[in-house]
Amino acid sequence: MSDRREFFNSAFKGLCLCAGGGFLATLALNGDDSYYLRPPGADDEEKFISKCIRCGLCVKACPYDTLKLATMLDSPKTGTPFYEARKVPCRLCDDIPCIRDCPTGALDKKYLEKPKGIFATKMGIAIIDSASCVAHWGIQCDACYRACPLIDKALKVETRRNDRTSKHAFLLPVVDHEFCVGCGLCERACITELPAIRILPRSYVLGKAGAHYVRGWDEEDQKRVKDADTTKNLNEKKVQDYLNSGDLL
Repeated sequence: MSDRREFFNSAFKGLCLCAGGGFLATLALNGDDSYYLRPPGADDEEKFISKCIRCGLCVKACPYDTLKLATMLDSPKTGTPFYEARKVPCRLCDDIPCIRDCPTGALDKKYLEKPKGIFATKMGIAIIDSASCVAHWGIQCDACYRACPLIDKALKVETRRNDRTSKHAFLLPVVDHEFCVGCGLCERACITELPAIRILPRSYVLGKAGAHYVRGWDEEDQKRVKDADTTKNLNEKKVQDYLNSGDLL
């Protein structure tokens, strides 16, 4: 009788473990498949994943506990480092200890060299939701602007007439994508219940015009077509009709 009871107890425990494991797996599969932000120096996700050995040394090196290792319930691949800007943003350490201590180069060590440094990294980019930003309502708020470590470069304030009151000006935060590094200090400082300014991966947001478009007013950009081949014959009809052909490429 005792052996039989132990057998059923063991079987019950096994079923519980299987059910628990299945539940966790379901959570992992059906969980929030949201964006995530990588440490400084993880410029290319595919390259980063191929080199990251999940050692956690970058997490250990971070003096502000910004970085953490993903669990099976997080969006990033399990064991890889990431951070959540709203909770603990990147403080942009001068010596970049997370990159310094990375043993494989998954975090690119070129940023340890001057003049690159931490402000040359691109962890993400700040995007403003004007519908929920109270500055766009006409309420004076410059919390994100004041928090920006690259104030008046990555984040500026633009003044605009408030036609609703005809007395006041809007003081609107504007992000310069060339300078924004994606540290998340602005998102952390945002006063709204859900942040009206968020850091998103640059690949989610930024487009790419392509090399065949040239800024005619930009002397540097004009240099790209200085030696262009102008002898190539173009199909005039194709040039005129391509917008109506259904094939835009």
